[in-house]
Amino acid sequence: MSKIDNNSARSNFFPKSKAANNSVRSRALNPSYIQRNDPSRRKELESTTGGHAKVQIPNAVRDFAKIKSAVDRAPGVDNTDKVAKLKAQINSGTYKVDYDALADKILSSEF
Repeated sequence: MSKIDNNSARSNFFPKSKAANNSVRSRALNPSYIQRNDPSRRKELESTTGGHAKVQIPNAVRDFAKIKSAVDRAPGVDNTDKVAKLKAQINSGTYKVDYDALADKILSSEF
């Protein structure tokens, strides 16, 4: 190692130096080091920032939250039997498309 690494008189720039660790600990243990606002300044800050700290949630978000919680509480739907029937009909060639119902679904999703 070089002479710099063995130097015991490091400045606070080096975080692992003994001098830096001792000064940090002494500041953390000393309550007078912590700066606090006096009561008048605290009241001033609360009055000026109090209105900015409020959050307004739009009704659409509240409605969505209600719908989501209702959906989360609903039991799961198992469509494996329905899918198996449709696959069997498609594979056998007996599946018939209801074109009127398909057109209605397409139009209802567009408008």
